[in-house]
Amino acid sequence: MTPEVPHSDSIPAVNAADRLLAPNFITEIAERDLNSGRYAQIVTRFPPEPNGYLHLGHVFASFLDFQTALDLGGRYHLRLDDTNPEGESMEFAQAIQDDLHWLGWDWGEHLYFASDHFERYYLYAEQLIRQGDAYVDSVTGDEMARLRGSATEVGTPSRYRDRTPDENLDLFRRMRAGEFPDGAHVLRARIDLSSPNMKLRDPVLYRILRGTHYRTGDAWCIYPMYDFQHPLQDALEGVTHSMCSLEFVDNRAIYDWLMEALKFDPRPHQYEFGRRNLEYTVVSKRKLRRLVQEGHVAGWDDPRMPTLRAQRRLGVTPEAVRTFAAGIGVNRTNRTVDIAVYENAVRNDLNHRAPRVMAVLEPLRLVLEDLEGARDLQVPYWPHDVVDASPDGLVALPGGARVAPDAAVRAVPLGRELYIERSDFEVTPPKGFKRLTPGGRVRLRGAGIVEATRYDVDADGQVVAVYATLQPETAKASGVIHWVDAGTAVPAEFRLYDRLFSVANPEGQDNVPDFDPEEPGHEDTGTPVSTDFLRFLNPDSLRVTHGFVERSVAADPKDTRYQFERQGYFWQDPVDSREGALVFGRIITLRDAWADRGREKAQPRVPKAERPARTAGADAARPAAVSEVTFTPEQDAQLARLAALGVGTNEGTVIVQDARLSAYLTGLEGPHAATVAGWAVNDLGGLIREDRNALPLPALTELAELLAGGSISTRIAREALAEAAAGGQETPVQLIERRGLKVVTDTAALEGLIRDVMTANPGKVSEYRAGKKGLSGFFTGQVMRASGGQADPQRVAQLLTALLDSAE
Repeated sequence: MTPEVPHSDSIPAVNAADRLLAPNFITEIAERDLNSGRYAQIVTRFPPEPNGYLHLGHVFASFLDFQTALDLGGRYHLRLDDTNPEGESMEFAQAIQDDLHWLGWDWGEHLYFASDHFERYYLYAEQLIRQGDAYVDSVTGDEMARLRGSATEVGTPSRYRDRTPDENLDLFRRMRAGEFPDGAHVLRARIDLSSPNMKLRDPVLYRILRGTHYRTGDAWCIYPMYDFQHPLQDALEGVTHSMCSLEFVDNRAIYDWLMEALKFDPRPHQYEFGRRNLEYTVVSKRKLRRLVQEGHVAGWDDPRMPTLRAQRRLGVTPEAVRTFAAGIGVNRTNRTVDIAVYENAVRNDLNHRAPRVMAVLEPLRLVLEDLEGARDLQVPYWPHDVVDASPDGLVALPGGARVAPDAAVRAVPLGRELYIERSDFEVTPPKGFKRLTPGGRVRLRGAGIVEATRYDVDADGQVVAVYATLQPETAKASGVIHWVDAGTAVPAEFRLYDRLFSVANPEGQDNVPDFDPEEPGHEDTGTPVSTDFLRFLNPDSLRVTHGFVERSVAADPKDTRYQFERQGYFWQDPVDSREGALVFGRIITLRDAWADRGREKAQPRVPKAERPARTAGADAARPAAVSEVTFTPEQDAQLARLAALGVGTNEGTVIVQDARLSAYLTGLEGPHAATVAGWAVNDLGGLIREDRNALPLPALTELAELLAGGSISTRIAREALAEAAAGGQETPVQLIERRGLKVVTDTAALEGLIRDVMTANPGKVSEYRAGKKGLSGFFTGQVMRASGGQADPQRVAQLLTALLDSAE
């Protein structure tokens, strides 16, 4: 049977140097299929179920599906796999399309709904019945599970397995007509009850399920199962390469059996890739729903959520999300991606587009006592990046934009009264404090140097005003601080978002499978989902302050993304911000703020004669998120020991509360203990708890020593760790040595790679030298791909700048 293949003109393949998807085993297969003539065109599809909002976990899969087709001149489809009336809705279907369009994908006419083909699926099911390849079974679900057998016992035929085709057709048609209650009968494939692959032991193809479907209403009371519908829909659409995550590897046998039983020609083939999870997030729809329903977040678009809806509201750009997806690699191993990869993609994107302005989030009044009259200062939006005006009189900005000189600066009023950050003044400064102190001097950004002469306090001893005088430019200043003019600044609310969870792997802490049982292909067993992950919610994931932004912001478009100097990247909340009531959400910090966790902020208060002593020892090792937990004396001692080794507070708490993790790390010691403990908790926790970990503790220590020596990167270390833990006889270091996975730092070798990339992309070199500095990310990516991910990124960045900026 030949499927109906939708017509579409072929798209020229993208030049290899310009492909956004790094070469991988799937692209190699697809290219081989093209070159051999097996397929005239590559056709892929992204098939989400419309029972929730897309999240960052979907980004990688959608990018792989769509970009593979684009890079190879093929065609990609969006398909809504809507075969379950429970939980699916048009709201979710439209939201999925909207989010994918926001990401930049355009599937044109190739939008498909599985529900459009219910009648065709039904006819294929009748064909299988007539062929003797399917039968109606009438045992209970528990009985069916028992009869399937186990990994060590073959299955037993149901007493209904030998019904004749005519009997089965009659029952199946009556199932469709609604004569039987839910669960009374199912349609099963007749395959092999003795197969070592449990998926082939007569899988269910159809079940009775009464529920109003959001598109077909009550027209159907029987619905196809994923393993039946999905391959049929691939074939009907003319899909050539059907990609899915690794947990579906056993389902491929059903896929191939169906294609053979129904004689599809040509037929699609299924390929499995390693799933990508992201640290400090959860992606299970059940868990995300609990976060919303129990009020831990404000909704599906709460900027702390991993949904694309939330990331859009947060202010992340689609370019940043696609850059992230392009950089995390494709292989056959499940892997958890360091959240720094995502955060750095967001920062790098904003760094080239966000103008620099000033905002004070926690204001303290500063009075310039000797300033006579207000003045307007001309301050550049990009103080470090603006390129000199070219002969045409325009100024080149980061990213390649060209504007008139007056558009690259703004007027910033300077009056007698200003606001500075409360944390930028300290009466009794700690060691190394480089901001304003009584008698100390700092530079006000763009306005000159001031010296604090005195201050006022309120009844509680808190500083409420600081008085200062202007100093000559030759005066020595201890640091630079930002400010806003009190007379013209615009009041605003600031929402400081942070990671929603306090540990890297909140889902892995509670022994819940890493896949979502609501995703297609996973049956709901009725087992309650543990709420243990809620213990790891970060109590500081949202902090709200009220302060001021400089006057220039009020005249800018609402969707402008800013870098508030020294504070981070912000934009106006698209839901709550309005004229007269500005609300700014922090998209991301300027640097990894988690490196400074636990550090107390300096408060500008008058010192008291006596202060309570700080708690030391084990108490200092407990994170606020779990401060209510009661520890035994032995656990307190272990916490103190882990803290002395440099183990993070959250990881330490997880270890002392988990007997298997604690036992595994009994011999933990040495300068790399924190790294080893982090891997044990976040990468190997599930294996250790199930007593399946084959990696002895010294193997992790050996890997940490290699990483600390600089010969491998964090990425190489974690990939080797994951592969070694997945099976085999090699330790991570043995695997690295056998494959030669070392960071390339040799200048000559790196320069050679860079020159090769520049030679292959002369147009982009010209654009970069003309001022489009944002292309540095493109060149870095190409060099990293050319080196197989082994080039030292910092050294590459240094050499790239030198070679690209040099005129040749």
